[in-house]
Amino acid sequence: MSAPWPTRKLREIADIRVSNVDKKTYASEKPVRLCNYMDVYSNEYVTGQINFMEASATQAEIDRFGLISGDVVITKDSETPDDIGIPTVITEEIPGLVCGYHLAMIRPDVEQLDSIYLAKQLSTSRVTRYFSLHASGSTRYGLPIGSIESVEIPTPPKPEQTKIAEILSTVDQAIEQTEALIAKQQRLKTGLMQDLLTRGIDAHGNLRSEATHQFKDSPLGRIPVEWEFTDFGQILSQSGGHIQTGPFGSQLHSHEYVSEGVPVVMPQDINGGLISTLKIARITESRANALLRHRMRPGDLVFARRGDLSRCAVIHDSEEGWLCGTGCLLMRPPTKVLSPRWTAETYQFFTTQLQVEINAVGSTMPNLNTGILSSLRIALPSITEQEQIEERLGAAERDETHATSTLTKLRSLKTALMQDLLTGRKRVTPLLSEKEVEQ
Repeated sequence: MSAPWPTRKLREIADIRVSNVDKKTYASEKPVRLCNYMDVYSNEYVTGQINFMEASATQAEIDRFGLISGDVVITKDSETPDDIGIPTVITEEIPGLVCGYHLAMIRPDVEQLDSIYLAKQLSTSRVTRYFSLHASGSTRYGLPIGSIESVEIPTPPKPEQTKIAEILSTVDQAIEQTEALIAKQQRLKTGLMQDLLTRGIDAHGNLRSEATHQFKDSPLGRIPVEWEFTDFGQILSQSGGHIQTGPFGSQLHSHEYVSEGVPVVMPQDINGGLISTLKIARITESRANALLRHRMRPGDLVFARRGDLSRCAVIHDSEEGWLCGTGCLLMRPPTKVLSPRWTAETYQFFTTQLQVEINAVGSTMPNLNTGILSSLRIALPSITEQEQIEERLGAAERDETHATSTLTKLRSLKTALMQDLLTGRKRVTPLLSEKEVEQ
């Protein structure tokens, strides 16, 4: 690494200790809160908000492995060498907290090394490769203390380290807040779906309730009296549309796939209600035309018929003419009765997925077929109400999509900042005061 800073072996600027404190509790020992492997692996920063395991330790173990604010803890052992050396920082004083087994605690020399800066250096690809190469074992890998002590850490002046840590931790905080926002939005959407797909929206745009509206019993539970209890097969037979499988294996072979051409949608391409083209198979236009009945139109729905049977997506204008693949089912709904987006949401709703789970065929891998899909029972509102439900769900999804986009940008920013700031490629010295620069 061509950093402009001197490098020091970790043992020269920090005290390193490998813990032997197990998870057991003994009456002869003192009660402690144990910082375990997953507490470190799952958190970049350890605070008192974590629900630590209760255990016990001797006074000697508490003295040697008790954790204080500013300590860095890394995973020392793992089933794969890639999961060794994952760091976290203890960011506050947590009474009675002790470092557990399979971990190493690192206490930086506060005069020379910022703890957050150290944790960020330990999480770089350079150090990750070093730890992976020095891990020993066959079924379980361990990192010798000598390898931890010998890892080289770039050491700019302490004020510069602290400023780098401040910048990166600010981005981490923004990422954490955005992740929490997305989780909240997902919970709200789940609750909204439960309400909309069981109670619906009345003529005034309000959610129905049994206190103000009439409901009736159905095999799916209580539903508004305006709704019809039916199944997909009945709807299709009465109003048009159809369900079909993708082409049989004998009709389309893998050797016919080409690098450029018409996409062929397989179950693995359906993710989160969308179709991913990252690894999608393709065939020539002429071959696709020979399988014309399997080419999809906007408003069609494509379902995985093996594996994860909750996968389904609505075909959009940009996907017109794509092919429903061998492992999928295609539904062409009668749009005067079934809104495609509402149909997809209803298919993925728990009352419908429970029916799928009960009726799926196959012992090793569950399979869906046209008969099962046709027999799925649903509570059907009017097409107008379906579209109103779609709009409500769409608004919730747009909020989540915006937050997810923000999260992606923040993660990209963090990656770029780590590459620039932790190598010295970009210096933070212009952000420091004259006094800090002199230090």
